[in-house]
Amino acid sequence: MGSIAEDTNKPVAFNYFGKAQKTFKPPLIANENAYLGDIASSDKSDTNSPITSGFYRLEKGTPLVYAYTYHEMKIILEGSFDISDEAGNKVHAEPGDVFYFPKGAKITFTTEDYGLAFYTGARKEGAA
Repeated sequence: MGSIAEDTNKPVAFNYFGKAQKTFKPPLIANENAYLGDIASSDKSDTNSPITSGFYRLEKGTPLVYAYTYHEMKIILEGSFDISDEAGNKVHAEPGDVFYFPKGAKITFTTEDYGLAFYTGARKEGAA
């Protein structure tokens, strides 16, 4: 019933998604410059508390304003982002920087060139 390990006496196996990502320019999702692509999700094995991961890429152009309806963690891999929220926080994010965006946060992403990030969100696949 939506639980990953219902029988606690059995070992729980990990899932492997070999060569799941071949390109780091995911599908266009907004404006002319915002790309996002889910790679893997636990939503089929854990319907109650799914997590989904993938890549987010923003290229120079229109800022992306996103209202989070779920919790997400994001690590910047390449390029840079300027990230701000409605609380007045502003960060120039570079590779290695990690962010937690709580459910309810409204975040604005911009970039002077491009930025690439890996995310993991508490949501079903395709629900961004």
